[in-house]
Amino acid sequence: QVQLVESGGGLVQPGGSLRLSCAASGFTFSIYAMRWYRQAPGKERELVATITRTGGSTNYADSVKGRFTISRDNAKNTVYLQMNSLTPEDTDVYYCNFRDTVTGYWGPGNQVTVSS
Repeated sequence: QVQLVESGGGLVQPGGSLRLSCAASGFTFSIYAMRWYRQAPGKERELVATITRTGGSTNYADSVKGRFTISRDNAKNTVYLQMNSLTPEDTDVYYCNFRDTVTGYWGPGNQVTVSS
């Protein structure tokens, strides 16, 4: 059974940092690209960052480029999102995701709130 479980979110002040983790199980983690998305209430889910299966290539949304870093540890079946210089506009629920040939899989999400 595929499981993705995000953790590491919470409340942080503007300019602060958080590191999200997504623990994966139930599938061969190392053969899939992984993604982080985020979504605010009433808005569409936004792709934040992508990492290839080996971690050799990453891509970011323009809104987070230079501030967020996606990484992965295939030995631990975990993907990370390091978020620096956070602003209130980064307040969202963050989801990790991967897609196989049939469908996409999502974690339950983790709330990140940036506020003073």
